[in-house]
Amino acid sequence: MNYEDWAPLYNEILEYFEFDGDADTDAADLLANLLPRDDLSCLDDLIRGREVTVCGNAPTLVRELGRIRGVVIAADGAADVLYARGIRPGAVFTDLDGATDAFPRMNREGTVMVVHAHGDNTDLLRRWVPRFEGPIVGTTQGPPLPHVHNFGGFSDGDRGAFAAHHLGAARVGFAGFDLDDDSVNPIKRGKLRFARRLLALLGHEL
Repeated sequence: MNYEDWAPLYNEILEYFEFDGDADTDAADLLANLLPRDDLSCLDDLIRGREVTVCGNAPTLVRELGRIRGVVIAADGAADVLYARGIRPGAVFTDLDGATDAFPRMNREGTVMVVHAHGDNTDLLRRWVPRFEGPIVGTTQGPPLPHVHNFGGFSDGDRGAFAAHHLGAARVGFAGFDLDDDSVNPIKRGKLRFARRLLALLGHEL
């Protein structure tokens, strides 16, 4: 998705959640300065023309492992669940709020860390980005920078799906997505509603 197409949706998200767009911009600038390089070509090579499964961190993930086909894209904490079961994701899309010491280990083994900057994760960016020695890509939900990308999408899982489409995946499947989870807090519930709507724009009715 081009940013011109994403911008109206982003503005709607800012209004709905009362987020600060300027803070998002500042976080993207920080991430750009922290990134040692831009390994977008690694992510492109991983995804283009291939079958991809985007794994969310819903409690259903463990019993849906049999759905996984092709390249594995993990949404944040789903990476730990998969890695503990012998599945190292090809890429992890993360705003780092679920990051653990396993993330740098996966990254050293070849997992592409797709690190997302937003207005309230600057401390996490400073803590974790310097620890990633392997392939790394930066993303933002606001206007992109030369080395901080915006493929579309809002939460970690739907950002992974948007990137897969943007980078030419042959097929995109899903595991560990529960967009009807009523046990989450109101903010998370709002994110799930947006995820459903955004994924529908890609042709995925979850």
